[in-house]
Amino acid sequence: MLKKYVARLEDPNSALLGPTLWGLQSWGMWQPNSGLSRIIYNLIHLAAILFLVSQYVGLWFIRADLNIALRNLSFTMLSMVCVVKACTFVVWQTYWRDVIQFVATLERSQLQRKDKTTSTIIEGYTKYSRNVTCFYWGLVTATVFTMILAPLGDFLSSSEQRELMMNGTIPFPQIMSSWVPFDKTKGFGYWFQIVEHSLIGFYGGGIVASYDANTVALMSFFCGQLEILVANSKRLFSEDGNPVSYSEAMERIKQCHMHHLSLIKYSKILNSLLSPVMFLYVVICSLMICASAILLTKEGTTTMQRMSVAEYLAALIAQLFLYCWHSNEVYFMSKSVDRGIYESEWWRCGVGLRRCVVLLGGQLRKTIIFEAGPFTNLTVATFVAILKGSYSYYTLLSNNEG
Repeated sequence: MLKKYVARLEDPNSALLGPTLWGLQSWGMWQPNSGLSRIIYNLIHLAAILFLVSQYVGLWFIRADLNIALRNLSFTMLSMVCVVKACTFVVWQTYWRDVIQFVATLERSQLQRKDKTTSTIIEGYTKYSRNVTCFYWGLVTATVFTMILAPLGDFLSSSEQRELMMNGTIPFPQIMSSWVPFDKTKGFGYWFQIVEHSLIGFYGGGIVASYDANTVALMSFFCGQLEILVANSKRLFSEDGNPVSYSEAMERIKQCHMHHLSLIKYSKILNSLLSPVMFLYVVICSLMICASAILLTKEGTTTMQRMSVAEYLAALIAQLFLYCWHSNEVYFMSKSVDRGIYESEWWRCGVGLRRCVVLLGGQLRKTIIFEAGPFTNLTVATFVAILKGSYSYYTLLSNNEG
């Protein structure tokens, strides 16, 4: 069902990014240059920033209750990541447009040539990106609904607690913790916060789903384009077993060189956009995984709360894994892209062409790697290190508590 819905979001001008661009536009990150809609979108982002501030204020008031504080700390940190993703995308939108325009233009020009190998590779990574987008959007949707419905589950799970809530002995459960200048434990104040937190949940879920799916699609694009470059390098001096002319071989070498230069250029732009955000996310993710693990094993946590935290933890790890895995794929593909030259029929060409092949080989040895700030790269090894670090923090805190 979700795949059919995503299929309706295809954009003829962008074979790869149609659904993700729709998501970015719907949640106010892909904005028009001017107009009322731009003002409304930015007011929504401003409201999210103010809500984040109220979450930190709310954390101060509940700091004595470790269970509630840890649970809300995880939501607060995730809210910070959402706000940073939305704000940086809006502020750096000019650079995002450059990268997205490059992707759309390059794919259109490649598809117009009607080369079977190129078209097959583009179709392959586009289909893969659609599957990842559907999976990830479904995961984020499930996480948002689990978070919103968790208080209802707490209310219905225990008749004893339900009676205490109805008698006013204990407060009704809340989705998140945030400060408001009125009583939020009952009546209008309680329902106001339920509606507010639900809207914020959908806002944050949309931001995360759109931003991450778009980024993963772009990483898949670079990986697929490097694969196209390998295929084109193999055909530098022959086509279907027949040697090509000197001028045609020179033109193919030139095209491969320019193709790789453009991929290096725009991957660096994308990395500069992602690196600060991912640095913040990697640091926060370690803390959130640790906090979630403590909540899962801590006494006094209800079954419904454990289910909610477990689903939240799974989504958190999946989100980090998507970034690290696809960045890792791009890196290792870029390390092996020069193999296409050595699999070509370079030995048939003259000395002049061989010199050009050596220069092309030097260009193709440049690698593409996405970073999380100046300290680490986004790779599978980094993902494993984060999980190990989080487990170490969890063990340390658990031993101290005991």
